[in-house]
This record gives sequence, structure tokens and C-alpha cells, in this order.
Amino acid sequence: MRSVLAVLILLLAAAGPAQAAQPPVILVVGDSLSAGYGLAPGQGWVALLQQRLKKEGYGYRVVNASITGETTDGGVQRLDRALATHKPAIVIIELGSNDGLRGLPVQRVRANLELMITRSRAAGAEVLLIVARIPSNYGPRYASSFEGIYADLVKRYRIGSAALLNEDFALDLALFLPDGIHPSAQAQPRLLDNVWPQLHPLLRR
Repeated sequence: MRSVLAVLILLLAAAGPAQAAQPPVILVVGDSLSAGYGLAPGQGWVALLQQRLKKEGYGYRVVNASITGETTDGGVQRLDRALATHKPAIVIIELGSNDGLRGLPVQRVRANLELMITRSRAAGAEVLLIVARIPSNYGPRYASSFEGIYADLVKRYRIGSAALLNEDFALDLALFLPDGIHPSAQAQPRLLDNVWPQLHPLLRR
């Protein structure tokens, strides 16, 4: 009996350091902009983020849970499992563009994003919210209300925010794939540069 206990103690002692050595996780929950639509593996800004973290000496592991075409409805449905599986230290939420393009109700989008923020925080993660912008096809009132979702949530929950795309992108067609919607491989470092200043304060060495 004593020998069995001794073996168990040794196994637990060996397992402890291995568990402690697991790197903290940054979980990215997004749509095609983060999934790397139309790009070769390793070209997307999320893959470039992993490379920059390593270069800067941060021991994080990036998990990309982004899906092309994803909406905030899908993000809510998938988030709990992702949180339980990966136990992230930071969650980057990049959703809403597809909701806006489909003209989904603003309150529904807001409620979904709010759920994702509160559930991520309840799981012990910091949150960075990526602001989605949509064309004015549905009229200025809808576009303004939609963009207001992000400003309100950032203020209410005191979280960081960033925009992947800025106005400069529209001036350079080389930054987009032939569809004129999705950023090209050339644009991906710039997407990361737009996120990094807001993500950096959340990182721990």
C-alpha cells in the first residue's frame, strides 16, 4: 500500500510542473477577416500575431477559432466550449461584420457581443473587442447605430478595442483580394499593426 501511495505522489509531483508549464492562451473568435479567407496558411494576421509574440518574448499560444461567414449568433453558440477547452487568458472578439451585412437587428448584435464579453470575463479572461464597420447600404441611421454598439460596450465594460481596417485601406486596391472585400496577404501585417497597440497592454511576460 505504501509503495502504491509513493508512486501516486511521484506521478502527481511530475504532473504539477508539466501543467504549470502550459503557455497562456490568446483565443481569437472571429469571421473571415481573422480566419484568413483566401490566404495561404500562415499568412493571416492571427498567424502573424503568434510570430510577433514569439519575437517579442511573450510565451502565449494563439488559438484561432475564427470561421468564415460567422455571425455573433454563431460566436455565442461556440464560445462556452472554446473557453472550457482552451481556458484563455485573453479573448479577442472580431465579430459583427456579417451581422451588419445581413441587416440583423442592432439590439440582437449588441446582446450577443455583450454575452461574449461577460462570459469571457467570467472565465477569467481579458477581452479585446475588434470594431466592425459596415457599408452605408442600409442607410446612415442603421450604420451609425451599428457602430455605436462597440463604443457603448467598450465604455460600459472598460475593455480595449481596435479596428482591423481603417480608412486608408479603401485607397489601395492592392490591399484587397479580387473580391474587393477581404484583405490580401500584403495587408495582413497592417491588420496586426492595428491590433497590437491595444493588445500589448494586456500581455504578461
